[in-house]
Amino acid sequence: MKITSSKLETVAVKPAQYPETGVKEIAFAGRSNVGKSSLLNLITARKGLARVSGSPGKTRTINFYACEGLIEKDEEKSSVAFRIVDLPGYGYARVSKAESEKWGEMMESYLENREDLLKVIQLVDIRHKPSAQDVQMYEYLKYYGLDGIVVATKADKLSNNERAKSIKEIKTTLGMKKGDIIIPCSALKRTGDKELLDTIETLLEG
Repeated sequence: MKITSSKLETVAVKPAQYPETGVKEIAFAGRSNVGKSSLLNLITARKGLARVSGSPGKTRTINFYACEGLIEKDEEKSSVAFRIVDLPGYGYARVSKAESEKWGEMMESYLENREDLLKVIQLVDIRHKPSAQDVQMYEYLKYYGLDGIVVATKADKLSNNERAKSIKEIKTTLGMKKGDIIIPCSALKRTGDKELLDTIETLLEG
């Protein structure tokens, strides 16, 4: 699949501000500074779609992006409308406890109740063992049946051998099941995006 158009549709902090239902949604979650904005810009081929910030913890809203995808199979082409949902980054130490709890409530409200949500793709930094917050998020996604797809960002920072070891550690630490998907990606080197888009296509067609 190729994303042919994408635009910011809605910025929300509560359900009343969400866009209308009836469009399939794929959400992305990850720690602050994991490279989520860069990844979204990569897969949509829009350099400035999601603003990349040098300050972790900057995203404090749920951002809904309206997307059009082009699917090509057996020389036939079809289009699909869906949304990418950018969830607030978690785990930034400088955020106050009250603010962190507010962000958590915001995400929980969306994850538990959004009927259009197909899957949450969780991002982890391939250079580090998943944090306690990463594990907590994956357990939460598992509880609601939204787990199973992880993107390991910043894959260009490791050698092939190091990547293989890190992927194994990520799978073990998160408790990923056989058949779960982990995709190493690099926004800098523009790798992994095709596999991720193919995975999104499968979700949308399911």
